[in-house]
Amino acid sequence: AQEQPPCTCTVGTMDLAYVCEWEKWPKSTHCPSVPLACAWSCRNLIAFTTDLRSDDQDLTRTIHILDTEHPWDVHSVSSQHHEAITCLEWDQSGSRLLSADADGQIKCWSMADHLANSWESCLGSMVEGDPIVALSWLHNGVKLALHVEKSGASSFGEKFSRVKFSPSLTLFGGKPMEGWIAVTVSGLVTVSLLKPSGQVLTSTESLCLLRAVPEPRADIAFTGGGNIVVATADGSSASPVQFYKVCVSVVSEKCRIDTEILPSLFMRCTTDLSRKDKFPAITHLKFLARDMSEQVLLCASSPTSSLVECWSLRKEGLPVNNIFQQISPAVGDKQPMILKWRILSATNDLDRVSAVALPKLPISLTNTDLKVASDTQFYPGLGLALAFHDGSVHIVHRLSLQTMVVFYSSATPRSVDEPAIKRPRTTGPAVHFKAMQLSWTSLALVGIDNHGKLSMLRISPSMGHALEVSLALRHLLFLLEYCMVTGYDWWDILLHVQPGMVQSLVEKLHEEYTRQSAALQQVLSTRILAMKASLCRLSPCTVTRVCDYHTKLFLMAVSSTLKSLLCPHFLNTPDKSPGDRLTEICAKITDVDIDKVMINLKTEEFVLDMNTLQALQQLLQWVGDFVLYLLASLPNQGSSLRPGHSFLRDGTSLGMLRELMVVIRIWGLLKPSCLPVYTATSDTQDSMSLLFRLLTKLWICCRDEGPSSEPDEALVDECCLLPSQLLVPSLDWLAVSDGLVSRLQPKQPLRLCFGRAPTLPGSATTLQLALRAQGQPKMDHLRRPVLAPRCGCVTMLRSPNKTTAVKQWEQRWIKNCLCGGLWRRTPPSCP
Repeated sequence: AQEQPPCTCTVGTMDLAYVCEWEKWPKSTHCPSVPLACAWSCRNLIAFTTDLRSDDQDLTRTIHILDTEHPWDVHSVSSQHHEAITCLEWDQSGSRLLSADADGQIKCWSMADHLANSWESCLGSMVEGDPIVALSWLHNGVKLALHVEKSGASSFGEKFSRVKFSPSLTLFGGKPMEGWIAVTVSGLVTVSLLKPSGQVLTSTESLCLLRAVPEPRADIAFTGGGNIVVATADGSSASPVQFYKVCVSVVSEKCRIDTEILPSLFMRCTTDLSRKDKFPAITHLKFLARDMSEQVLLCASSPTSSLVECWSLRKEGLPVNNIFQQISPAVGDKQPMILKWRILSATNDLDRVSAVALPKLPISLTNTDLKVASDTQFYPGLGLALAFHDGSVHIVHRLSLQTMVVFYSSATPRSVDEPAIKRPRTTGPAVHFKAMQLSWTSLALVGIDNHGKLSMLRISPSMGHALEVSLALRHLLFLLEYCMVTGYDWWDILLHVQPGMVQSLVEKLHEEYTRQSAALQQVLSTRILAMKASLCRLSPCTVTRVCDYHTKLFLMAVSSTLKSLLCPHFLNTPDKSPGDRLTEICAKITDVDIDKVMINLKTEEFVLDMNTLQALQQLLQWVGDFVLYLLASLPNQGSSLRPGHSFLRDGTSLGMLRELMVVIRIWGLLKPSCLPVYTATSDTQDSMSLLFRLLTKLWICCRDEGPSSEPDEALVDECCLLPSQLLVPSLDWLAVSDGLVSRLQPKQPLRLCFGRAPTLPGSATTLQLALRAQGQPKMDHLRRPVLAPRCGCVTMLRSPNKTTAVKQWEQRWIKNCLCGGLWRRTPPSCP
């Protein structure tokens, strides 16, 4: 076994990963929109806005959507918004996007054919002529709390618990109703509900009078009881910040909105005589989280400076006069309670704040929340980001507002197409972020500056403090587990994984996975394989395992699909399905003769339509080729650099292949043309029987029951003779990904260009795997007879085969690839 590089951990900071900017076109150019909107989804898709300005000064409001792994492959949508886009908001699944503009128009965008670079809008609502200042999807009632203090617990249920949280509105049976809520400049709240039939119910109600104010501010949050809280300000720090409770219901097939005023507050800086007129405008008003309506962040600014305050809504006892206590002693025992806003913290005078980004990680808050930022306890989700006009970005504790990490944008990124050379410093106005968003694990931050350039920053989980290697691994492992449980994309975590950490992370992740219940393991079985594959891409010592993990994902999908085609012969279905009985019988009977195993099965359960069997031939051929490849590679099992090495000691996977060989044998009796085709040196040789016999012997050596043993010399000798008996196929392993994350390990920022694929520098993980030879036709990785996500898997958008079995197979991949990533459409000329 090869030794891993020494694992070191440096002092945690915030550094630049890459920047991406627009090319200058001769007749049109992208310029930052005002205001500039940006949103980051849980699937690591980023949406932001620009204005496309032509020579005749016409503006096209454009929404851009990109995958953080391929930022140059941006999909630009002409939004059809006639006024400036003011808000962008992703839904909880990361597959739909809301956009709203200064004319009151709201559009709902969704993926066309589930492609990350193909979007369309078919739903929307309108509050004509009334600019939208706040926008949000209705809450679906799903809230998961992270218990950082229990990160060492064995059960995922202890680390991540479901919080009792009611949806904003429910359908019959308690299913959450989808829709969105928006707040306008004139103080209207508008709610649109999406009925299952596709109809949109929209209603509008007045909250307050904000009309005729220059820059109103508003935000939206949700309560655990299913209500909505709206915060509004007229833009003046001398005016109160007002809060309203909004209840949504459906009455007689119409949307109804009820509002109620809540306690308001005045910013503390307005009550300080020395600063009363120093910060005249409220420039930012944000709840600390969408599901945390009790805490709000306020920023008041002057043309040159800003001040930030954090407030909390608390229940307090109302003092009762002694006279009333004497008259009615019961009043003193049960003190009346009122809601009151209390300031938690405030900053000193700062440079002018240009953008604010809030964390999305739902950490379970405890009494230690107000510990200062120097506390080395792991709290990556307790930091919020402030961008300033001097170009710096500060990560501050979201309650104490104490600075934890600072980033200065003085370093110039190197171009990926040019050698890294020293560039002269330039003078001019400071470049600063106009819009920012934190990732869903708070380990990365994206910012769009006043020149329209996108910057991706890494934020260390240590929040600026040195960490021991074991503690750094535990932090990353905890967040990987969180992504595994929630289904969120984990790309931003990979930014912090050094090559020397990969082996330990994969082992610890597997160890934590095996501690879970059998039912939970089955649910997470594919997700953990995809996670291991993405980790192994980051180290040259583990990169060959990527092929094995992806192949195992494919094998599990093939096995599940083929078994699901089996049906019981009688209507009174027994407790076990035909697939379960197949697994039980194959595990019980260890005979090396495939025909003796076959006669123990009810062959009538395997009868399928002839057209269906023929349509499955390519999947059956892959199973046969893979078995032959594995057995032929057994003599070289000492080489861990050879793809397929891990399967030789994986009793579960070998047992799965053995079951499929039995199924293929039975189907071959019904339709011989569906059998795998082998090129043999002898016409009389039964290739299926030979491979099953060798596969069974290898499976017996490493199956789960009993201690594992090494293959005997006779088996190895027989496998050595296989290449002289059968032509061993050259399997088309998945190609090396063209993404960025493995190229960012040296922590040197890259300069990219939108719309132009870069010539990426060589990665340490690039090895000579058994890949397709130059000039060979491209293999469809899913149908085995063009789209490409992060793992390099390629397939056709639509299959010409229309049989039911093929449609069932394709339904598995309609939304996601093998690795769980999103599909992207590639040009026809893509190699």
